[in-house]
Amino acid sequence: MFEISNLTCFRGDRALFSQLDFTLNQGELLHLKGHNGSGKTTLIRTLCGLLEAAEGTILWHDNPIQNNSDYFQNLLYLGHKNAIKDDLDCVENLQFNCALSGHSINEKKALQALKKIGLKGHESLFAKVLSQGQQRRLALARLLLSKQKLWVLDEPLTALDKAAIALLEATISQHLKQQGMVILTTHQDTLIPQQNIKTLELGWKEAGNV
Repeated sequence: MFEISNLTCFRGDRALFSQLDFTLNQGELLHLKGHNGSGKTTLIRTLCGLLEAAEGTILWHDNPIQNNSDYFQNLLYLGHKNAIKDDLDCVENLQFNCALSGHSINEKKALQALKKIGLKGHESLFAKVLSQGQQRRLALARLLLSKQKLWVLDEPLTALDKAAIALLEATISQHLKQQGMVILTTHQDTLIPQQNIKTLELGWKEAGNV
């Protein structure tokens, strides 16, 4: 379903990675590894259409992702920033993000997700007054409501406690069981299920094949 061929990206005059090839099918997780500066975030942002590769193709159902509405409707990207609205409350944030993804949710579903993610009692608070950990939980609550097939998660454990990490791990596993796909960067292997896993390790110049 998701195929990357001969992908090359530069930072200045230096190739972060070149001739990168991999495929990802339903029910599979790709674990991206590499030291700081190896290009993990650059690769993720390129896969999400936020950066343009110097060379190569990114295909969704055999079609390029550029101007591909089906791809972007099926993509959920969670980066280092939480992508929440400071002046919306928790319920409104979830409803806003779901609407951007092409599906609406009622208040009841938003409240259920907030309770499950550990934000019960904070539903009507503006996002700007939440702690860093609470803001991260609010961002991750989007996963509980997601209908997208492909989740791209760049270091999703930032500011999370053990309970939130366990819930995220279970949510990822359930998504894979439902034939979803995940691309993930993390330094904690506890998040990684034991089956249907692919690993890609980036170096300063190396190409990788999965």
